[in-house]
Amino acid sequence: MVDVADKLGYFQAITGLEDPDLCTEILQAHGWDLELAISSFTSSSDPSSSRVDGDHNREHFTEFEDAPSRAIEFDDGRAFRPPGIAWKIITLPVSIVSGSLGLASSAIGFGFWVAGGALSYSLGMLGFGSGRGGSETESSSSSAAGEAMEFIALFDRDYGRNPLKPGFVSEGFMDALQRSRSEFKLLFVYLHSPDHPDTPAFCERTLCNEGVVAFLNENFVTWGGSIRSSEGFKMSNSLKASRFPFCAVVMPAANHRIALLQQVEGPTTPEEMIAILQRVVEDSSTVLVTARVEAEERRTNLRLREEQDAAYRAALEADQARERQRQEDQERIEREAAEAERKRKEEEEARERAEREAAEREAARVRMRREKALALGDEPEKGPDVTQVLVRFPNGERKGRRFESNTKIQTLYDYVDSLGVLETEEYSLITNFPRTVYGRDKESMSLKDAGLHPQASLFIEIN
Repeated sequence: MVDVADKLGYFQAITGLEDPDLCTEILQAHGWDLELAISSFTSSSDPSSSRVDGDHNREHFTEFEDAPSRAIEFDDGRAFRPPGIAWKIITLPVSIVSGSLGLASSAIGFGFWVAGGALSYSLGMLGFGSGRGGSETESSSSSAAGEAMEFIALFDRDYGRNPLKPGFVSEGFMDALQRSRSEFKLLFVYLHSPDHPDTPAFCERTLCNEGVVAFLNENFVTWGGSIRSSEGFKMSNSLKASRFPFCAVVMPAANHRIALLQQVEGPTTPEEMIAILQRVVEDSSTVLVTARVEAEERRTNLRLREEQDAAYRAALEADQARERQRQEDQERIEREAAEAERKRKEEEEARERAEREAAEREAARVRMRREKALALGDEPEKGPDVTQVLVRFPNGERKGRRFESNTKIQTLYDYVDSLGVLETEEYSLITNFPRTVYGRDKESMSLKDAGLHPQASLFIEIN
């Protein structure tokens, strides 16, 4: 049966990891199942993407090839010469990417900085858009955030006596990467190995150092993960962490990759850490400022476009309102004109009808007068049986005629009507002395019986 030492040596030979403590922790995490540990390690690592891609670096980081690499001298005589900004491009495991919102990238400066927010389209292309994939993405993101919060809780438990602690974000790695993009900061990554002998001193003296904490909180988004957790373990494999304590500075790159700007392995003093971080910040400041300025320009341009669109919409709505008002006014004018024309026609028709009726009435009166005049016959000569009648009209006009004494009062009315002096047929014949009304009720009486013989003077009273 293979003993623990043989398994450890075999695992180191297969994985290439030199740190025996890290290898021991990995094997312990897998119950000393050698085959399972190796399978987990190799499946979460992509050697082809973890190695330095020289052609890729030359393509995207050529402006830094001639920049001198500044060495940092420490008090103990050690010289730290960093490998240079964006010295390695690392492809993230799909299990980490799937739990994220996705990254939209564009090339600026020495590498790729995220220019947009979440892209559901890019996730859809990877199969994390909706349905079951969406549920898995949400579950992965929730799991990663849970691991991050668990790490923070354990860190506070072990090192909470120190009031100064890095501001670790309580979210998964990809969400922290997104946060660094939106805040235009670099991402400081700390991979925690709980059982490593150097871990307690590093956490208490370096990570919780007042200067280090202030510098991290001011210039970085800080993410931490335990290598015992799923995401921390996978990130340790992706970053090829071979020695602990392990810290790295990364930034977003294209196609779900990250640019490794700096890594710090092994015990490090606060002064050394601050010096390393200062150099990284200085070297990347131009790119971050450029990214911030370009983002501000994009926001300004977007705001201007929105204002222009709003102004255009307002002008268009005003034009449409004016057009609607013009159409309404035109329709109102047309309605009023149509109504006026209708009334004019009605009035004209009424006038024509009234004129026609008046003409008909006049024609009827003329015809009636003619008929009544013909019915009177010839005026009789003077004689003992002839009555002289004088009629005075309201306008002062007087008319006289002789009638046979036995003529009916109806004939007097016919006589008055035949003259055409009156415009009405509603009148009465009256004598003054004595006043006697010879109305229509007496039309059948003769002149002699009515006391109007031999002569009578009558006037007309309009009823």
